[in-house]
Amino acid sequence: MKKTWILIMATVLSLSINAQDIQLVSPQITGGMPLMEALANRKTNRDFTQEELTPQQLSDLLWAAAGVNRPDGRRTAPTARNAQQIEIYVLNKEGAYLYLPQEHALQMIAAGDHRTSGASQERFQSCPLMLIFVANYDKMEGFSEESRVLFGATDTGNISQNVYLYCAQEGLATCALGSIHRDKLKELLKFNGTAVLGQSVGVAQ
Repeated sequence: MKKTWILIMATVLSLSINAQDIQLVSPQITGGMPLMEALANRKTNRDFTQEELTPQQLSDLLWAAAGVNRPDGRRTAPTARNAQQIEIYVLNKEGAYLYLPQEHALQMIAAGDHRTSGASQERFQSCPLMLIFVANYDKMEGFSEESRVLFGATDTGNISQNVYLYCAQEGLATCALGSIHRDKLKELLKFNGTAVLGQSVGVAQ
């Protein structure tokens, strides 16, 4: 009975997203490196190979960044007033995707390789995976302009650190990037807000 229910749910999820979208595998939310060891190993690493992350690594990475970790829909990273306004876009050689935490899926926004529209530094434009953190102003009604800037930055920082810690425990290379093509990204991804930060993720050399 349990296997039948799981099969039905998997079928429903697969029908709820387009063929170009990606239903991520279930994240592994137990085990892993102890927190203090992850903190001891946390670092910026700009040296990556062209090897792709495994489907499990991609799933775990995005869940660690800002996935749903409670029945009420709250996330692994805090946001001001629980606005959940920071959205994660994923750029790889296949396309540009929006991470949907509730569905734990990637929604394709633009097909094709758009990594050069992300990082402005050429060395990062070939990174297998580029995360773009966007403050969505549609989710920040009632916030002053000053608060939008403040919480867009601080809440992005919370998510970026989650990515750093996951990469530390997984042995992946990651680097937070302030130098990104904000105008190009807004034109490509069509969001109402601002691209706060980018973050490269790859298999360490």
